[in-house]
Amino acid sequence: MTPSDTVLSQPQSLAQGSYQSSLRGGDLVSLSDLSPDAFFEILDIAADIKQRVKQGEQVHALAGKSLAMLFEKPSLRTRSTFDVGMFQLGGHAVLLDQQFVGIGKRESLRDVASNLERWFDGIMARTFAHSTVEMLAQHAHVPVINGLTDLVHPCQLLADYLTLRETFSDLSGLHVVFVGDGNNVVHSHIYAALLAGTTLTVACPEGYEPHADIVAAARDKGATINISHDPRDAVQGADVLYTDVWTSMGQEAETAARLEAFAGYTVTADWLNDLAPTGVFMHDLPAHYGEECTEDVLYSPRSVVFDQAENRLHAQKGLLVALLG
Repeated sequence: MTPSDTVLSQPQSLAQGSYQSSLRGGDLVSLSDLSPDAFFEILDIAADIKQRVKQGEQVHALAGKSLAMLFEKPSLRTRSTFDVGMFQLGGHAVLLDQQFVGIGKRESLRDVASNLERWFDGIMARTFAHSTVEMLAQHAHVPVINGLTDLVHPCQLLADYLTLRETFSDLSGLHVVFVGDGNNVVHSHIYAALLAGTTLTVACPEGYEPHADIVAAARDKGATINISHDPRDAVQGADVLYTDVWTSMGQEAETAARLEAFAGYTVTADWLNDLAPTGVFMHDLPAHYGEECTEDVLYSPRSVVFDQAENRLHAQKGLLVALLG
């Protein structure tokens, strides 16, 4: 897809408070926190803001609002899109990395939360331990957003499903196949499949499956989640082929073992022929070419990878407005 460059000759402004949200004042620690209606409410707000901005409107729905951005992990997309998103919504974001804050070292997490809630209207945190975000949400009386933890990555899946709605319109009946490690992105894929009613197949080597309790809980609620150890068979006829790095941040010591375990899981251009005629390739980035995929797949006509990347901005604006507006 090519983003529209249409610009109105006289930009209009959408003022703060124009969006109504049932989520206002709440947290997003995991997609498991959301109902299907809430999930689609965020996507609807995101899609509306995206369309308005593409038409030249200024959507200052968060004028005067501020967001603290806590980072324990490096970031390109999360840092850029939350920062730019707050700016475009008329608000302001402040970067606070671990070097300056020292969570758990310089001062306690509870103290950090108790300070930030006095200065900011919301907190976004990208951390290693999932418990860090849970504790922030417990102690801060302003909305807390999980920008990524080792357990889940909810903001990525909001962008992914915004992209899937733009690509396919109707999500019902879609078959998403994830090829790779059962990591934090997969866990959020499981929750998203439950919320959206899509079918998810995770193709991974034995021993690298997603958490069994997350899979079981989703199945108990009616989600169709399949686990396969044959990636080429799994992608046959799929609507979406999704992959991710084999070694996530914090797992660097396992790199050699993972490269051996994932032999045969590299997505190459010929894999795309196994998809449904309208099937697409997705990757949340960054990509390690020659491992989980080849560069030509990422830049193929069937790739929507950079639509996903763009939609991190739009989906997060929808989320910010839903929680902080």
